[in-house]
Amino acid sequence: MRSTHASVAAPLSDPEGTMESHPAPSGHSVRTRSQHQRRKRIVQAAAALASRGGVEAMQMRTVAERAGVALGTLYRYFPSKMDLVVAVVGEEIDLLESSIERRPPGAATPSSRAVDVLMRATRGLMREPELADALIRSLIMAEVQTPFGDRMTGLLLRVSADGLTLEEAGEEQIDLAGSLASVWVQELLEMLRGRRTYDQIQRRIETAATRLFADI
Repeated sequence: MRSTHASVAAPLSDPEGTMESHPAPSGHSVRTRSQHQRRKRIVQAAAALASRGGVEAMQMRTVAERAGVALGTLYRYFPSKMDLVVAVVGEEIDLLESSIERRPPGAATPSSRAVDVLMRATRGLMREPELADALIRSLIMAEVQTPFGDRMTGLLLRVSADGLTLEEAGEEQIDLAGSLASVWVQELLEMLRGRRTYDQIQRRIETAATRLFADI
């Protein structure tokens, strides 16, 4: 589910084809970019460790060493391991949302579009089952607020209800989308425990989506 691509901006030119000049980046923008890159390195290092040994392998000192930062620097970005887990989850959702934007579900019904999103997320997570297991279990036991539920609910609303946002949705619509996201998390856990196959999960998600999204 995870991939790393550097984005390179195409040079701008004026109408006559000459290169357009730009002021050099300020010290603040350079620092901000450097901080963003450092944070991304830390999150990727944590995800790589979790994908091999679960959350237990995501020791803060090991993450810092793998990311090439001082331990104190790591703690400035992420005060606890759970904060780091939340960041890894956030990156996974970023990648899912990017995938949905590039290739939106084309199914005719709201429930089918929601199923498309959830099964796409399932395939992505199950490519790294150790990481998926670590993230799902940690989220269920989380003692810090995580963006996972709200972001998955918002994504389901957008794809199933023609771009509907959390701010625009009614309470019942949010509850229905949130319920479907919760069903998916529980089914994913069952799959990680070996109690469900992919086909069984898809069938159960389709049933839940058809009932929950009938009037969304």
